[in-house]
Amino acid sequence: MSTQPSAATTADPLLLDAALPEFRFSRLECAAIAAAPDAVYGAARDLDMLSIHSPLFDVVMWARGVPDRVRRRPVVTPPSMRVSDLVDTDQRDEEAQPWVALGERAGRELVFGAVGKVWKPTIEWRRVEPGDFAGFEEPGWAKMAAAFVVHPYGEQRSLLTYEARTACTDPASTARFGRYWTLVSPGVGIVLRGALRAIAVAAEAGERST
Repeated sequence: MSTQPSAATTADPLLLDAALPEFRFSRLECAAIAAAPDAVYGAARDLDMLSIHSPLFDVVMWARGVPDRVRRRPVVTPPSMRVSDLVDTDQRDEEAQPWVALGERAGRELVFGAVGKVWKPTIEWRRVEPGDFAGFEEPGWAKMAAAFVVHPYGEQRSLLTYEARTACTDPASTARFGRYWTLVSPGVGIVLRGALRAIAVAAEAGERST
């Protein structure tokens, strides 16, 4: 007796696909979290990237300030780097904050991105407004977009993905970023996994307290 395959369902498109549908470089990490999707999404939205600590992550963050230290410039550290600030803050310092919110589907997906020459010893940023991000094609830049996406996972858990994508605007910048990516890709994985761990701890603690 044979069984007929069930009809395929069509998944909702990701907001990340609209922001950066074509890309050359990417990292994707995921975690199963013992908390409801709403709790996980809230924890992801409230994540302070500066609260993530592990020996390797701290080395990665310290290394980013080395060029300024060599030049004896002060290494400016903001008081916080909350994901929600990108969405909830109306007035932003364009020079201090190149990252912008690229879309949100409440309780499901949050997308943010930036444009920069990250391969330089001191990163050069190019402020691009959210509505211009997808169509930005000025040569010489890397377009970076990242997203948290929450999925129900059984009855009592959630699956959280954190994906980072990069596309460059011309062959020369693609080559430069490719060399840079070879060096930093493992560190990017550390950052993504550290963020997932921090979100899991916050979401699971919130579930236990309710």
